[in-house]
Amino acid sequence: MGYVIGIDIGGSITKIAGMENGSLIGCLQVRATDPVASLYGALGKFLTELKIPMTDISEIRITGVGASAVTTPILDIPTRIVDEFYCIGRGGMYTTDLEACVVVSMGTGTALVYANDGTISHIGGTGVGGGTLLGLSGAILNVRDIHNLVQLAVDGDLHMVDLTVGDITTANMPNLPSFVTASNFGKLSELATPSDIALGLFSMVYQSIGMLAVFAARGKGCSSIVFTGNLADTPLCKPALSFIELMFDLRVHIPERAQYVTAIGAALLS
Repeated sequence: MGYVIGIDIGGSITKIAGMENGSLIGCLQVRATDPVASLYGALGKFLTELKIPMTDISEIRITGVGASAVTTPILDIPTRIVDEFYCIGRGGMYTTDLEACVVVSMGTGTALVYANDGTISHIGGTGVGGGTLLGLSGAILNVRDIHNLVQLAVDGDLHMVDLTVGDITTANMPNLPSFVTASNFGKLSELATPSDIALGLFSMVYQSIGMLAVFAARGKGCSSIVFTGNLADTPLCKPALSFIELMFDLRVHIPERAQYVTAIGAALLS
């Protein structure tokens, strides 16, 4: 059995993962606006870095929003399109060893998938995601690169931006600790710095997605939520989602190589 290559073609980033006999051998990503160019660029870079002969590839599996651009076999290698929601669920289970979980794919927008043993189904999604974050940060802060935005946000102070439950009441609210956000940007200070605003944007996006994931998990009677995608691969993700475990009887998982979960799902041997 040769190598199976999974490629997740996104709007601006293409991710690739390779499997051999069900074991992950490597992952990488490239940026390109053209889906076909990014596909070939990612594949060429992957094979070169891992020193894999093209003749050793048994199959290429394509998924993601750019998959429709692929209409012929890649380099005469057997190629097929794989359902993106299946890949999200399958990859989420593989990278966490969970048998049942809600998998949240945080890309430009956000998709939620329920995976339970061999059954994978699309729950729904939201337009809130990385595109929301970068769109707002570009308009408000003139920062359009995610890495620059993260560096800016790590020095931020949410107390300068968000209104908490403790800001509006001293009463003991069941299941609502005083630190919980009552209103994103509801206490935006005139003295708030760009770092404070950047952190507020991250918090708003993560908390919005996190609450949708909580509702989805409760609806499925599931105790585990797996967060994946590029937004899961920042140092701000885990702290922003910590309220889920503190307030609800749920477990948050952010797997290693979270940004490659969909590509890994595509590459997994059936």
